[in-house]
Amino acid sequence: MKYMLIMRATDEAFASMANTDFDQMLETVGRFNDELIRAGVLVAAEGLADAEEGVVVDHSAEPPVITDGPYGETKELFNGFYILNVASKEEAVEWAKRLPITGAGFKTEVRRVPTIDEFPQDNEWIRKERAWREANGQL
Repeated sequence: MKYMLIMRATDEAFASMANTDFDQMLETVGRFNDELIRAGVLVAAEGLADAEEGVVVDHSAEPPVITDGPYGETKELFNGFYILNVASKEEAVEWAKRLPITGAGFKTEVRRVPTIDEFPQDNEWIRKERAWREANGQL
């Protein structure tokens, strides 16, 4: 089963890392990533650029409203993610508990990534996506 670990931080927690030595942070995260690789569970992992570089597309109106980051009232920023292929939610939670960036205001959301097999297989769009995934070595 695939699970996504979504790393979140409050504005204050994110700001508290401003003085962290970048090389030390890379070392710490790199060691954790290496553990995931050696365990054979890492599918993907990415950090995200600063929220000031982002954009929000709000579909509450027509046409959608585009807002440049940062996003004003943001209480928690989504800063990066891991996708793990593990046996259970409990195993995903155990990996999330080991994430090296911790402290007040840092949280990790654990969400299962459904497989394409969980969708109606007689649907035209699901068949097209399955064919695309097969052609790209994703199935």
